[in-house]
Amino acid sequence: MRKIINGGFLSGYRTYIISGIGILSAIGAYMVGDTDIFAMMQTIFTLGGIYFLRKSNETKGTRNGKNSRKIS
Repeated sequence: MRKIINGGFLSGYRTYIISGIGILSAIGAYMVGDTDIFAMMQTIFTLGGIYFLRKSNETKGTRNGKNSRKIS
């Protein structure tokens, strides 16, 4: 049960999945005619920024696979 609550094998990829689905839904909404090009681009840039912000946070503070902030 804990594995399901914590996200299981996709626990580290939730942000990427949400961003990808959001971008696909923005493109779909534009194709259907629910939004205009400006709203679609704003959504894509926002979700893309979230994706890359998360990606940069994962690599920050590490040096050769070791945590540089760790005091030993």
